[in-house]
Amino acid sequence: MGNVGKVSRRTFLGAAGGALVNIGLPGTFIKLAAAEQRALETSVRPDGRPRLPPGQSAVRKIITMGGTAPGTTGVTDWSLRVHGEVERPLVLSYQELLELDQVDITCDVHCVTGWSLLDSRWSGVRLETIMEKVKPGRNAGYIIFEAAAGFTSNIPISDIRKQNVILAHSFDDEQLPGENGAPVRAIVPDRYFYKSAKWLEAVKVTTRDAPGFWESAGYSNSADPWKNERVEQQH
Repeated sequence: MGNVGKVSRRTFLGAAGGALVNIGLPGTFIKLAAAEQRALETSVRPDGRPRLPPGQSAVRKIITMGGTAPGTTGVTDWSLRVHGEVERPLVLSYQELLELDQVDITCDVHCVTGWSLLDSRWSGVRLETIMEKVKPGRNAGYIIFEAAAGFTSNIPISDIRKQNVILAHSFDDEQLPGENGAPVRAIVPDRYFYKSAKWLEAVKVTTRDAPGFWESAGYSNSADPWKNERVEQQH
């Protein structure tokens, strides 16, 4: 991923103009028909929030979620390091990850560029399952996803209690393709999708927050789609 400059909220909204835009997190997808889109705009989630967050357009299928896969995405040499403020740091091979309790989830994911993929299907391991093994310290407050090429993203440790926050190895019942984050990526559905780091290499537990790649470039650190938190407020 290339470097990006700071993006002000004014600049972002001016560029968007109510349309889908590409601000460094590209995707190739098939959009829904207008009638289907209108129907979705009136539907709600079980928690009462709109199915489509503000400014989002639903898409039918994702061909690629953007980005360039690193040179190797094979499972043979892949491992996941879990470290930081934990009692029992560990390193998991791909096979060891598969031997943990597996889950299948169906969720909506929302890209900051304006598309939402509804009812996407993922398989993997709940982040909570891994945290139970390493036992975060009493003062642990944040999870840092560390991925290929130095990319990072960050979430509060409270998010691990959400049953839809997983480390995914499969998408649409097939092994995760390289361009979509193979062999393993994070899935954090209730935050903009740049929080769901691809090509995952490590999970670090910290006491202090550490804004990741896109957050440091001006995107929102909290990234709540229903609050339209796309960029940091400029002061």
